Amino acid sequence: MIQKYHVEGYEQFCEFMKKFTSTDEDIHIYFTGSKLPSGISWCSDCVKAKPIVEEALKHANPNSHFIVVDVGSREIWKDRNCPFRTDPKTRLLVIPTLMRWGHPQKLEGEQCEKSELVEMLFTDED
Repeated sequence: MIQKYHVEGYEQFCEFMKKFTSTDEDIHIYFTGSKLPSGISWCSDCVKAKPIVEEALKHANPNSHFIVVDVGSREIWKDRNCPFRTDPKTRLLVIPTLMRWGHPQKLEGEQCEKSELVEMLFTDED
C-alpha cells in the first residue's frame, strides 16, 4: 500500500525528509500551494492538477511513498528567496511540481495536468 504523507512549509519538509535518507523505495513528492480556509489551494493550477495526480497515483508501486508538500501562502511562494526555490534539492520554478525524489524525473506546472505524463512518472523504472 502506498504510504501517503502531508507536510506544510519548508522547515517541516526538511525535517520530514531526514527519515528517507537511506531508503531504496520510490518517493514521489507533490509540491502545491497551501490551502485557503475553504480547504482549496490558492494556486489554481494546483487545483486543476490535484485530481489527475491522485488518479494516476493508483498506478504507482504499492511499496512507494507519496508526500504532498504545501509550499506556503501565495506571498511566501512568490518571494524569489523562497527556500523551495533556492534549495539545490528542490529548485522549484513553478507549482505544482511533481518529482521522484533523488532522480531527475520531474513534472512542472501544466505537465501535472496531463494524465499520461503523471502516470508515466509514477510507473517509470530508472
